[in-house]
Amino acid sequence: WREEQQIRLDPYFMRNHLGTYECKLCLTLHNNEGSYLAHTQGKRHQSNLARRAAKDAQDAPAQPALDKPRVDLKRFVKIGRPGYKVTKQRDPGSGQHSLLFQVDYPEIADSVLPLHRFMSAYEQRLEAPDRSWQYILFAAEPYETIAFKVPSREVDKSEGKCWTHWNRDTKQFFFQFSFKML
Repeated sequence: WREEQQIRLDPYFMRNHLGTYECKLCLTLHNNEGSYLAHTQGKRHQSNLARRAAKDAQDAPAQPALDKPRVDLKRFVKIGRPGYKVTKQRDPGSGQHSLLFQVDYPEIADSVLPLHRFMSAYEQRLEAPDRSWQYILFAAEPYETIAFKVPSREVDKSEGKCWTHWNRDTKQFFFQFSFKML
């Protein structure tokens, strides 16, 4: 059984349409598996293996050793979810809908800035993808990343319609965006 497994894993072993066995490296024919196994231990097969290994080593481009500076990953113990408040708004003049997110990070370090980004429904792995929704994520160490499910409509990124503000004193992050008119 072990020899059979060894033969099946051999990349040069092939059983042809006549029921005989071929060594694709040496181009030899064998009547049975025992004959093939004996051939693999022989001088001809071993010298062809050595020749193939030398050719592969010569053809393979030399891989330069990449001396990347190692960056230590920052390790934070997550301390829970931040507080938040979401306000739905509508411009009375134009009727344009907008969302205002206020996220509280009272324990955030002074050097850390909160981040946000939009995520499509196809990027997330918690729910079945639904093209009518997208997600907005807020992240700041040492807090857990939080996400909000919002309608998948185009965001109006014109001046004054999409903005962020980080208040260092109160440690509150504000993000407001408007949806484009339908």
